[in-house]
Amino acid sequence: MPSHATTSISEIVDPRDPALTPAYRLLSKTFAPGERVDKREWVGSLRENAEGLLSDVAWHLLVAQDADGSVLGLVSGTYLGNVNVGVIGYLAIAPAARSRGLGSRLRARLRSAFARDALRLAGNPLDAVIGEVSPSNRWLRTLATREGVILLDFPYMQPRLRTEDEPSPFTLYYESLGRPRTRLPTSELRKLLYTIWRRIYRIPRPLERPAFRAMIRALEGRRTIGAAKLAPKSTHTRRGMS
Repeated sequence: MPSHATTSISEIVDPRDPALTPAYRLLSKTFAPGERVDKREWVGSLRENAEGLLSDVAWHLLVAQDADGSVLGLVSGTYLGNVNVGVIGYLAIAPAARSRGLGSRLRARLRSAFARDALRLAGNPLDAVIGEVSPSNRWLRTLATREGVILLDFPYMQPRLRTEDEPSPFTLYYESLGRPRTRLPTSELRKLLYTIWRRIYRIPRPLERPAFRAMIRALEGRRTIGAAKLAPKSTHTRRGMS
């Protein structure tokens, strides 16, 4: 079993990087088809980064590899300058490398990348990290205990990623990196939702999607959104983004 000493973390910046294919293979084994983007999305984002076409957005894909070059884990995410937050996309760890802190190491490296993006693109410290987690993911309870983390109390939906799919229900969390927050103004959350759907998932017109309109309707009449109450513990688990 690989140790910290033999496991290295690096960022994929070239779509021709040989680690890209095994990384996507690990993603495919970890997430259901309706919960993962097509590999072409990764390639396209890497090309946009390389060509310097992005303005206040930066996309990252980091992989953990052992001494033989085998991919043991990955994390992806996007920095969004217009709202000054980093959004964690996918986190996947190979079964043989789980429960060894590799996920925490990958998250920490991605957060460091977001922090650099914020200073470079927005000229300010990073405000927050946000992400989507399946409601039945066991990690959600650990996340809820962290200082500054709010599991937002509204019905968040990940947009469908393929024509034949349906939108997927997730819990959206917000982790403040400055002053701890217990609630978000609804106006701020609406902007975050639109930015996630429009700029990360590249939905041309989110307001034309029934699932997006349903989220917006669920916020009507609420000035702020606080923390959700977790459902009772269950032995059933479902894969999800984090």
